[in-house]
Amino acid sequence: MPSTKKVPAKKATVTKIDQSKSVWAYSLFSDYDIDLFLVGKHFRLYEKMGSHLVEVEQTQGTYFSVWAPNAHQVSVVGNFNHWDRTAHPLNRRWDKSGIWEGFIPNIGKGEVYKYFVKGFDHSEHEKGDPYARRWEHPPQTASIVWDTDYSWKDKAWLNKRPKLNHINQPISVYEIHLGSWQRDPDNPKRVLNAREVANTLIPYVLNMGFTHVELMPVMEFPYSPSWGYQITGYFGASSRYGSPQDLMYLIDELHKANIAVILDWVPSHFPGDRHGLYEFDGTHLYEHADMKKGFHPDWKSYIFNYDRPEVRSFLISNATFWIDQYHADGLRVDAVASMLYFNFSREDGDAATNEYGGSENLGAIQFLKDLNETLYGNFKGVQTIAEESSTFDGVTRPVYAGGLGFGMKWMMGWMNDTLKYFKVDPLGRKHHHNRLSFSMTYAFTENFMLPFSHDEVVHGKSPMLYKMPGDDWQKFANLRALYGYMFTHPGAKLLFMGNEFADTGEWNFKQSLNWHLLQYAPHKGMQETVKALNFLYRKEPALYHFNFSYEGFEWLDADNANESVFAYIRKGPKAKDTLIVVLNFTPVVRENYKVGVPFKTKWKEIFNSDDIIYYGSGINNRGDISPYLEGYNNQQYSINITLPPLAVVVFKSK
Repeated sequence: MPSTKKVPAKKATVTKIDQSKSVWAYSLFSDYDIDLFLVGKHFRLYEKMGSHLVEVEQTQGTYFSVWAPNAHQVSVVGNFNHWDRTAHPLNRRWDKSGIWEGFIPNIGKGEVYKYFVKGFDHSEHEKGDPYARRWEHPPQTASIVWDTDYSWKDKAWLNKRPKLNHINQPISVYEIHLGSWQRDPDNPKRVLNAREVANTLIPYVLNMGFTHVELMPVMEFPYSPSWGYQITGYFGASSRYGSPQDLMYLIDELHKANIAVILDWVPSHFPGDRHGLYEFDGTHLYEHADMKKGFHPDWKSYIFNYDRPEVRSFLISNATFWIDQYHADGLRVDAVASMLYFNFSREDGDAATNEYGGSENLGAIQFLKDLNETLYGNFKGVQTIAEESSTFDGVTRPVYAGGLGFGMKWMMGWMNDTLKYFKVDPLGRKHHHNRLSFSMTYAFTENFMLPFSHDEVVHGKSPMLYKMPGDDWQKFANLRALYGYMFTHPGAKLLFMGNEFADTGEWNFKQSLNWHLLQYAPHKGMQETVKALNFLYRKEPALYHFNFSYEGFEWLDADNANESVFAYIRKGPKAKDTLIVVLNFTPVVRENYKVGVPFKTKWKEIFNSDDIIYYGSGINNRGDISPYLEGYNNQQYSINITLPPLAVVVFKSK
């Protein structure tokens, strides 16, 4: 695998340049760069492609390069030449790489530009730079000459990242949309930039006990209702959130607070906006020419041609860029299932097949393997996470063992079954008992993350609170119990912003969360519940050390459907880490409820979602609980406890 180590220095003195021309013949590419690019193995193209501030022949200016192999003409246009398409034509390289390049003197940082491309079909379009570091604020669509220089102060974090970001550590992710987590209180229509958000987000995340922040796409995108999932500027931090350095500041400060940062990343599709990647040189360059492979019917967007080496170089360079230049600690890869299968969301007659007649997209599968090998092989302590909803085998299995090589995968089946169960009136839950017990039949087949993401609180699905049945008190109790189940179930955790305090509105990207709800006791109690669960999860090795292994879980009772009660053991590396978890999903108090325990030592309640501080009814198990010698639940000893209504209780041996 090629190294992604940085190729030094962009300052050079080149002889025999005709300085009378508007564009000087100058290149950052070596022959080796071109060789790697053409075989799909150049994973630091951002050091060569795009616009770069350089000095040539003691003259400051900007070097431009762009891949457009089928174009008849490419020139740089902008305010500096009054958008004259003939003033600054780039030079086509002699090596058939399809790259156009050149140095334009006296163009500096902040200059607005596009590429005028006369395509293979003689169409004429002004295109944004696929490798631009910054873009104009939408709805404007031009690229901006910029750099990613920043004085990072997170060396201590990067040194300990391999330990803190490992899958045997607590992973509790707070998913946020930068544009709507919190807006300017004096002007609610104004989106705060990333530097401003840092002032309140970081203390909040620290106080709540989350270990990670996941940012919904921060790359440049033209259409706000896409939430960032239809990207045109893959290498540019969206101007909605300030400058690239503002985003770097936010990530730097999160790292200084020992909070890891995951970025949503979308290599599955891109929009058809004319200034973007679509038909970049008058041909289907980045997308597949066969629309059965190159067009997504649901999203009306275009699918990358993963079989094309130059496209693979582009995408893996982009993933590398965000980890290298922005110090991201991981990528959550969007819509992986749509990449893996040609027949994703298509009728059988409208789907392509691979060379063996199957539905698998073999080019995408190899691309994902190359992606994960590159990132894990070159950056210590990073994680990749797949949003993947199919039954594709081995998503988190290492590539050398035949898998795709992701670190984790969203447990979509668990999420769907859990929500279906909790939507049922408690009186009827006994008929749906297996919806919760079923997850343990496959919980350790992959490294799973349990997600309650933004997708569950939009498009009429209702906020988490209003998915719960019953009166207001029962709705809050059900949701507290759901979170208690989530945090004691094996797997990493993810909560979308607002879920932690039971926001009563569906998420709206145009406005701030309803923070005013925290003045009301039920919402404050929900927030305190999630906070307590986060710190319990982080404190107790039994809840995270064997997150992805059978060693960390044992059923005590998975079959008490009549009372809708579950009980299980969570285990850590030491016997003293052992926890007993009992879940009561009916609004009935159960006194002297018998539970089997493995040890003769006394037990103590360490968490109860019905505690009065969480706006519960306050039915607790106070003091030490002594076991007695009577076998139960396949254990040698038993204890009698009180089960609060619609609640989760956790016990630990003393």
